[in-house]
Amino acid sequence: MKKYNFNAGPCILDRSVIEKTAQAILDFNGIGLSLAEISHRSKDFQPVIDEAEALVKELLEVPEGYSVLFLGGGASLEFCMIPYNFLKKKAAYLNTGVWAKKAMKEAKLFGEVVEVASSADANYTFIPKGWTVPEDADYLHITTNNTIYGTEIRKDLDVPVRLIADMSSDIFSRPVDVSKYDAIYAGAQKNLSMAGVTIVIVKNDALGQAPREIPTMLDYRTHVEKGSMFNTPPVVPIYTAMENLRWMKAQGGVKAMDKLAQQRAEIVYGEIDRNKLFRGTVAEEDRSVMNLCFVMNDEYKELEKDFLDFATSKGMVGVKGHRSVGGFRASCYNAQTIEGCQALVACMKEFEKLH
Repeated sequence: MKKYNFNAGPCILDRSVIEKTAQAILDFNGIGLSLAEISHRSKDFQPVIDEAEALVKELLEVPEGYSVLFLGGGASLEFCMIPYNFLKKKAAYLNTGVWAKKAMKEAKLFGEVVEVASSADANYTFIPKGWTVPEDADYLHITTNNTIYGTEIRKDLDVPVRLIADMSSDIFSRPVDVSKYDAIYAGAQKNLSMAGVTIVIVKNDALGQAPREIPTMLDYRTHVEKGSMFNTPPVVPIYTAMENLRWMKAQGGVKAMDKLAQQRAEIVYGEIDRNKLFRGTVAEEDRSVMNLCFVMNDEYKELEKDFLDFATSKGMVGVKGHRSVGGFRASCYNAQTIEGCQALVACMKEFEKLH
């Protein structure tokens, strides 16, 4: 039976990316050594990180004056590194979910944090509107896609202060005007690679202004100066990222990924809205095209476990919703296929007929 991977993270990867990574782990470029055991400073690996960096810049059209970094620690470490490097006195945060809240918690260790808006009272079922940013804030931090709740900011905001974004779960799924941001970061396991590497795109002239001593490993300047090679980087996840960036480029780049994301969302949300058993969980205008969340309608609530078991029996993997939302979540990252979405819809229709 064919399996369809709807896991929220680690993410689905195109099969060709997985196979090339597997081959490199067995024998990297025919050198007789595994990618997992070669030196990160060897002549064999340097081209990998160079190409990965170049592909990030090409696909996102990163302007001059920005550096692309490959770091460890996940987005969770960036929650700390961002205020360490950018917060002088006051930072503004848009609270749209668990990860935004965690980022705010870390920032409070370094200065005043202003919550410009929050949808917490409504269990984060929408993106707040009509808020303003204090003009004396050092930066505004946003989380562009909320994997748990299924909301997304799918545009680049215009704000009067520096803009910083956690794009962990929707980076490379749409064109981005990088020039509007001073920093973009993404834990790669949500839409780009396996767990273990974090991509950071940072504006060079925004660094070095924080009024504090920063530990060496937490200072972005350290990694800019050393080309992400200050210490041993996560070699295998960087290689997988490079292969995935190659794959995305071959598919037509981020514009093609954006088009595909809209197509997948139309298929799945269309069935959620049509099927009498199900309903979406968030405001339609804020629906994520990466993490599509839905629940049983109240009158069919007792069928939730039955549908999960049924979907699993049909090869749908990872469709259980996060515990804070319940129901179901179909994560449709870049490598998710139209076929996979159609299979999920067929499964929903079949279950509807049975009940």
